Order: sequence, then structure tokens, then C-alpha cells
Amino acid sequence: MSGAGERGPHGDRDRAARSGGPRQDRPTRTSGPGGRASAAPTNHIVQPARRVAYEVIAAVREDDAYANLLLPTRIQRAALSTADAALATELTYGTLRMQGFYDRVIAEAAGRPVTAIDPAILDVLRLGAHQLLATRVATHAAVNESVELARQVGSRSATGFTNGVLRAIARVSADEWRERILADAGSPDESLATLYSHPVWVVRAFRQALRQEGRENELEELLAADNAAPRVNMVALPGLAEATAELGDADLYSPTGFVLAGGDPHHLMKQSEGRLRVQDEGSQLAALALSRARPIVEGERWLDLCAGPGGKAALLAAEALNGGASLVANEVVPARAQLVRAALAAVPADVPVWEMDGTWVGEDQPEVFDRILLDAPCTGLGALRRRPEARWRKLPKDVAELSDLQSALIHAALGALKPGGILAYVTCSPHIAETRGIVATARKAWGDKIEPLDTAAVLQSLSVEPLDLAGDPGSVQLWPHRHGTDAMFITLLQRRVD
Repeated sequence: MSGAGERGPHGDRDRAARSGGPRQDRPTRTSGPGGRASAAPTNHIVQPARRVAYEVIAAVREDDAYANLLLPTRIQRAALSTADAALATELTYGTLRMQGFYDRVIAEAAGRPVTAIDPAILDVLRLGAHQLLATRVATHAAVNESVELARQVGSRSATGFTNGVLRAIARVSADEWRERILADAGSPDESLATLYSHPVWVVRAFRQALRQEGRENELEELLAADNAAPRVNMVALPGLAEATAELGDADLYSPTGFVLAGGDPHHLMKQSEGRLRVQDEGSQLAALALSRARPIVEGERWLDLCAGPGGKAALLAAEALNGGASLVANEVVPARAQLVRAALAAVPADVPVWEMDGTWVGEDQPEVFDRILLDAPCTGLGALRRRPEARWRKLPKDVAELSDLQSALIHAALGALKPGGILAYVTCSPHIAETRGIVATARKAWGDKIEPLDTAAVLQSLSVEPLDLAGDPGSVQLWPHRHGTDAMFITLLQRRVD
């Protein structure tokens, strides 16, 4: 028989699912005369910011939701104040980022592996552990609110279990917990994975990527940067909008970007009809590397091959409009194609949105395009600070599967290029197998039909401040700890003229 907070074959989560989900709005059931359950109203309401944070964390686990997309919606729906919205954001992202470390702490405090704890209660414990170990929230508030959350989403016995585990965690300082957990780590990579809450395989992949640049000593800085809240970065679509000093400071590198000084970015996007939009500086540089690799010749045809959700497509569309070129966007997933159309609505130009399998573009549209952006589907390991849950979703086998797709896409894209045309191969991942490995395979397959461009020189030419780059100049790897951007990989390849 499963104990308090444990998951049995017919445990609390199964009952909640049969009755329509977590019992967040239902009265607690207590034992009445003769052992029969009688309804008793809860005597405490969970603070709204904690409720929102819990709901998002639970949705990430149950439905593979994306926290960065769901959280703003839940904040708006709950009509949170500015202060509460900030708290909900910190609790959500902080808990997701440090989930691996907190699970080790919870397992030791509970005396059982986290796999033996009901998932809904484990979410409550993770949220509580973050408040106790990484925020200034008072211990009594963190514990009491967590116990109430456990009452609402779990069983009666789960409340006592939650109270006991969190009080055990609170009796030990954050520094001492780190020492205890690190004592069980084996290799240096395992120690870093524990301390900075990354899967070990991700730590090893980062180490290998940095080693390619001779900067392996920066690994710990990179892991720390992944756990820091990123700034709100925005783009002003060139020729259509302008970033004023009142909106924020200009980006260090992207000539089209700025850091939002404050306020609601979504309100600004709506007010500007999408011509000012949220976009990481690294993503801007990836698109601009293609559009500004050389002067635009009027009448050029461009393709954004994997355009969803549309941020880079909107920037390319504005660049094409200014230079007299035309853009086609392609996105095979219909729902994402709709997002692309919505993003492109900000640009007063006719931009068709195809929904074709990108691996066939070379056969369907051979030697048609002057410039192609291939922002390939990838693990997303370069954006862990913005999508912290991604580190727990991806597995090493995903890299192999994605590498096959990336190779097929780059081969197809090169086939769709006109002689003399330029391809920008981009991933939001620094993993060697998704970046330099894909480019090397393509260059071997195409031989002297393609040639690498000096990608580093192109980026330096458009950058506002000099970029600190290392390694082969044919490829550029941006880094959160070094450039303040997502870890975007960018390579420019040109198809030779026969």
C-alpha cells in the first residue's frame, strides 16, 4: 500500500484524473462520525502568484507545455499585479531551472526516490524547495502555502508528508544542502551537473563545444548563465519601426535590437502592430547575417525554410522589402504556419507561407532561391535560460534523430539555391552533432560545389560592438555567458557558380 504522497496503482493522481483533474476548487474531505467523509471548507487560499506558478509547472509536466508561452497567459487570466506577476515568474522559472538539484534535496529529505512521490505533490515540493533555498520568502509562508497546495491537489495524507519534507529541507541551509548533494557526485561533470541543475550529457556536450574554441575553462560560466533570468530583448523591424531611447538601451551587437527598459512587451507589440516584437539578439544576428552578407540585388528571391514561429521570417521580410527582394516562408506544421502568418502581418508585403516538407524543397524548387535561411529544428539547448524545461525533456537519442533531419534539410536547401546563392544554416544549439558536424557532412557531400563564407567577418561587419568570437571563422557560435544571447550557431555557405 502506498504511503503519504506516494504513487500507487490507484493513487491520488489517478483519482484526480478520473474526477476531472486536480481538486483545486473542491472542499477538503475529512472523516465524520462513523468514519464517513464529510465536507469541510479549506481555511486558507493559496496566494495567486504561487497558484499560477504551480499550474504552469504542472502543465509543463503533464502536457509538455512551454512555460514561456503559458505563463504570460496564466498571469493575464489571474489579473496579477506587477509584483505578483514578478513573483510568479521567479517561482516558475526558478523551480524549472533547478529541478534536478531540488529533486536530489527532496529525495534525501523524504527518505525515498522522487519516482515514489505522486507527481502533483512532487511539483508542490519542488516549488516549496525553491522558495526555501533560493528566495527570501519566509519559511512559514513557503511551508504553509505548500501544504495548502498539497491539500488541494492531493490526498489528506499528502499534506502531512509535504509539511514534513519541507520542514526537513528548511532545517538545513542552502550551502549545506549543496555540500551534501555534491558529496554523492562522482566525476567533475557530474558535480557541475548537480550544482547547476543540468543533465550530465548536456554538461558534456557544452564542454565539447567550448573545447572546439579553446575555451573549455568557461564551462561553469555557461552553466551559471543558463540559470540566470534573461533580459527582455526586442527587435524594431527595419524600415517599419524605430527603437527610441525611451524604450530601452540599444543592443550591443544587433543594429535592429534593444533591451526593453520596462513595461509589458506584449502591450508594446500590440501597440506597434507587431513591428516592435520580442526577439533574442542572437536570433536577429542569425537573420541579418543572411540578409546583409552582401548587398541585395533587386528581384532576389529568398526562402525561410523552417519559419515557425515567424520571428526571423518577419525580420527577413522587412529586410527584403527594403532591398527590393521577395520572401517565401515555409513551415510544415499547420499550427506553426499560422503563427508565421501572424508574425508576417506586420510587414506590408505579400509573403506566401507554404506548408511543405522542407526535405523536398531541393527537388520541388531546384536552383530557385538567391538566399535561404535554414533555422533547423534542434534540441534547443542554446535557449535553456528562456525555456528551462527543455533540459529535462531532451535525451541523447534526440540528437541523433534531429541530426538525420538536419542533414536532410541542409541537403535540400543547397539543392534549392541558385548558383551563387547563399545559405545560412542556423541552430539554437551548440551541440557539435547539430552544428559543425552537420556542416562538415554537407561540405563533404557537395564537395567543391559549395564554399564556406567568412561568417565571422559578416557578423563583425554588421555588429554594433566587436564580437568576441573564437574558432573557425566559417562558423560563429554565440554564447549566453559571453554575448548575452542565446547560444545560436550560424554558418554561411555559398553555392559556387559553374
